[in-house]
Amino acid sequence: MGLETTQRIAFIGGGQMARAMIGGLVSAGHPVANLFVAEPFQGSLDACQQLFPGIHTHTDNNAAVAFHGQGAHVLVLAVKPQVIKGVAEGLSAAVATHAPVVVSIAAGVRCVDLARWIGKSPALVRVMPNTPALVAEGASGLFAEPHVTQVQKDLAFAVCASFSKMAYWVDKEMLLDVVTGVSGSGPAYFFYMLEAMENAAVELGMPRDVARGLAAQTCMGAGKMALAQLETDPAILRKNVTSPKGTTEAGIKVMDDKGAKQIIADAVIAATNRADELGTILGNQGSGTIGNKL
Repeated sequence: MGLETTQRIAFIGGGQMARAMIGGLVSAGHPVANLFVAEPFQGSLDACQQLFPGIHTHTDNNAAVAFHGQGAHVLVLAVKPQVIKGVAEGLSAAVATHAPVVVSIAAGVRCVDLARWIGKSPALVRVMPNTPALVAEGASGLFAEPHVTQVQKDLAFAVCASFSKMAYWVDKEMLLDVVTGVSGSGPAYFFYMLEAMENAAVELGMPRDVARGLAAQTCMGAGKMALAQLETDPAILRKNVTSPKGTTEAGIKVMDDKGAKQIIADAVIAATNRADELGTILGNQGSGTIGNKL
């Protein structure tokens, strides 16, 4: 059992990621009449109304959870990590009354801390999405507290699947830090590589717009090939493009000589470790001056 069109979903936060999630739900056929956004900034609410005419909006978070007295089935916390403590504490009574499945996309904020702030042992699911959700190409990792029922897990997964092309459950919360290191921060790694490829081509005389288009499409094409052949080891896909003594082999040799594979692995490990550190900081402080970028 997944998401039914009659089920009510409330979003706390109406920023870009929330709007990407809402867009996925609407594209999947979920009626805007069963979607509610609470957000303190009227500009963000106006943007939601313009994109999704008929969606319910309010500046009061509790109004979204109450959903005109009917109660939300799913509550999505789509706010910045450094403000989520206050938001969660303010929702405590409403969550206790309406008992929604609580889905948090706040990076680094652990279930034990969310439960402490919200209280009443809510059904908690943490989700680590990534920014390609903004163009309907997202990837997400999910973790559910042990007491979350299968029906509740199916409901949370269905919401995430609406805006994620690939979504996976992990059985240990710490693995969400690895999800962060791989797919949460991953888009920046690819943009970094695109930046280098583009600049190299420009130095070799190619117009920048041509270099950018070729590099970006190559990234997209390689990704689609990998997705179409998930059962195939990426090393095999790489070898299939690499002819002996050819151009690709020359490029790969430079990467190998400079330790590019280890550098990438180290980057994933560093991002994973930082996600763990931020979880500890957020849990201890609940708020603070931590930036909202991964």
